[in-house]
Amino acid sequence: MHITMIGTGSAFAKKYDNNNGIIEVNGYRLLVDCGITLPKALHEQGLSFPELDAVLISHIHGDHVGGLEEYAFQMMFKYKRKPVLYLAETLVQPLWEHTLRGGLTQEPLDKLEDFFEVRPLQPNTDIELSPGLTVRLLQTKHITNKPSYSFIFNGHFFYSADMRYDPALLQQLIDEGVTTIYHDCQLEPPGVVHASLEELVQLPEAIQEKTWLMHYGDAIDEYRGKTGSMRIVEQHQRYDIT
Repeated sequence: MHITMIGTGSAFAKKYDNNNGIIEVNGYRLLVDCGITLPKALHEQGLSFPELDAVLISHIHGDHVGGLEEYAFQMMFKYKRKPVLYLAETLVQPLWEHTLRGGLTQEPLDKLEDFFEVRPLQPNTDIELSPGLTVRLLQTKHITNKPSYSFIFNGHFFYSADMRYDPALLQQLIDEGVTTIYHDCQLEPPGVVHASLEELVQLPEAIQEKTWLMHYGDAIDEYRGKTGSMRIVEQHQRYDIT
């Protein structure tokens, strides 16, 4: 399993694109989130939408779903097929009603399934997306009363998407066999709806050694060497997740 972060930036970052990645297993490409900057960032990496096998959405903030309108329209009008969309069942209706309906609706196309091959997922269950690739959704704390999910791929790779500091959960994941953690990181405290670097450097060494930081602000260079034993995920670099 490999991952390439098409972007590693926070919602407000300008130097770095939205925190969206591509996981590859046996030639299968899964896009993880599809933010506002994703279409242009994908193009700059020499990739196009039909080269993706599916997209997996964590929650409905713009830096995670803002590129879905272009994704849908390109696939419909340019490539003549529906893209596969994975998301928690609880997100299907909000994604359409609160995010995509206004831009995508055109008679007679008036529902999410007109534009995507929608595959709702239940949390807390390992689901095979492709041979060699499974995902388990965990509902994690981000915005009150707004469902948000983190992912465990192949039982050992935890991808937080967006979540608050939760050291007990991270320890539980390590105890259950997670060996790599990609965690969102707000550089300046307080974290509020994201884990802050100030919080994350308090994690036990055994967890820090398995943790990589993503979803950071444009000032990340000022914090190099100040992240404890945690490493920084670099935009556009391809990593082997074993």
